[in-house]
Amino acid sequence: MTQATITVGEVFERLLGPRATVSITAYDGSSSGPADAPVAIQVRSPLALDYLMSSAGDLGLARAYVAGALDVTGDLYTALHALSAQVDQLSPADRLWLLRKLGPRHLRVVKPPAEEHPSRFRRGMTALRHSKGRDSEAIASHYDVSNRFYELVLGPSMAYTCAVFPEAGSSLEEAQYHKFDLVCRKLGLQPGMKLLDVGCGWGGMVAHAVRHYGVEALGVTLSREQAQWAQKNIVALGLADRAEIRHLDYRDVTETGFDAISSIGLTEHIGARNVPGYFRFLAEKLKPHGRLLNHCITNPDSSVAHRSRGFIDRYVFPDGELEAPGELVTAMHDAGLEVRHSENLREHYALTLAGWCANLDEHWDEAVAEAGAGRSRVWALYLAACRLAFERREIELHQILGVRTDREGGMSMPLRPDWGV
Repeated sequence: MTQATITVGEVFERLLGPRATVSITAYDGSSSGPADAPVAIQVRSPLALDYLMSSAGDLGLARAYVAGALDVTGDLYTALHALSAQVDQLSPADRLWLLRKLGPRHLRVVKPPAEEHPSRFRRGMTALRHSKGRDSEAIASHYDVSNRFYELVLGPSMAYTCAVFPEAGSSLEEAQYHKFDLVCRKLGLQPGMKLLDVGCGWGGMVAHAVRHYGVEALGVTLSREQAQWAQKNIVALGLADRAEIRHLDYRDVTETGFDAISSIGLTEHIGARNVPGYFRFLAEKLKPHGRLLNHCITNPDSSVAHRSRGFIDRYVFPDGELEAPGELVTAMHDAGLEVRHSENLREHYALTLAGWCANLDEHWDEAVAEAGAGRSRVWALYLAACRLAFERREIELHQILGVRTDREGGMSMPLRPDWGV
């Protein structure tokens, strides 16, 4: 194959198209794009091309960025507008053109960054998908990074789930408070009730429900670091007589007779094939008239594959799976729960992610010192990419409320609730 001379700048100009709103500078001294562009991309080494040519979809771009072979000056979210769709949609003709221009040397197998998880196939060689051991390992790989790192990204609320913004200009902290309050109201919490919060994270929902609604609450999480931080916070808030956080798989909760169960951001981790059993298990934990609020990321329709792929699976949520809202509603109904309300909060998650991106930018140096440059780059890319995905309706966020009716169909709910918020 004859190799023609081409600069790295010309390669990216072909990749991004003539109307790209980013500038490119490269290790070979070449450049492309408008000099006054709001975002500048630096291609720092040939490794960036190796990753782009040898990895399908978004994985090559992610590897190049995490490894530091490709860098961004300016807003990463804005850069992804120009980069992700183009690189994701490279046609066979584009790849053949690049191969001819660059030569076969960039098709070599390149060791991925240290932050990358093994492929699903390799993970399957050691443990069954969504077994307790493999789920524990997957959760620990994401959540047991550093509690301090999460404090920097999430802010004082330590809430790592979609906030609910009462107004577009509300602060992230106001919106997280509003989210917890909305969940409490949908669950109809009253003093003396018993609440189970599965996948409780750093205990934000537990603390809010106990402090503001007078319930007794148990929270469980597979992350040891989350559980330790959350239980310490519960004690510091003076709530230890009514609240407890355990390092525990939800499948190992032995208590029953709960008035309400909140599941905020856990369904994404349990696997699509386990969703029916998940809701059956939780429904059995409820008293008659007890309510379950499931809050999770969803696919926009049921034709989308459940399993995460590429960057998200290999760097962020290994074994993560999403379902469409209709699949969740069906599973809840089949588990004996009557679904009374469903709400899509997609735009709210985009706003939440914008807040987390801003926090990470503001505390970048401290985040790198705490978790390392590679891990911080993973998070920067992940948060910005997810923000874009929610805005484009590639993914959604649904809260679905179900109730366990009694034998006569009673469910102790108002005829037309508005939740008061």
